[in-house]
Amino acid sequence: MAQGKGFGLGLGKMKELAEAFKKAQQVQEGAKQLQQELETMEIQGQSEDGLVVVTMSGNQEPLKVDIKEEALSNGSEALSASVTAALKDAYQKSTDTMRERMEELTGSFGLPGM
Repeated sequence: MAQGKGFGLGLGKMKELAEAFKKAQQVQEGAKQLQQELETMEIQGQSEDGLVVVTMSGNQEPLKVDIKEEALSNGSEALSASVTAALKDAYQKSTDTMRERMEELTGSFGLPGM
C-alpha cells in the first residue's frame, strides 16, 4: 500500500511557512507604525529665494504655506512660480523621506528595498 504524500510539505517546509507568516506580520506592524510616523512628520520645502515655504506631512499632505511679505510685491507670476518651486521641493523631500524609511523597514526584515 502506497503511503500518502499530502501536499508535499514536509516539516521543514511548514517551519519555513510559519517563519514567512511571522515575518509578514512583523512587516505589516512595522508599516503601520511607519504610516503613523509619516503622518506626524513636518517636512519643509522652499523656493530658491526663500520667500515661500511649504510644509507637508511625511505622507505628502500639504499642511501650510508661508509667504513672506516681499514675495507679494514681486507680482502674481513670480509668486506663483515661488509657490510651485516650494511645493516641488517639499514633495521631493517628502518622497525621499518616505523611500528611505521604507528601505529601512524592509531592510530590517531582510527584504529587498522597494
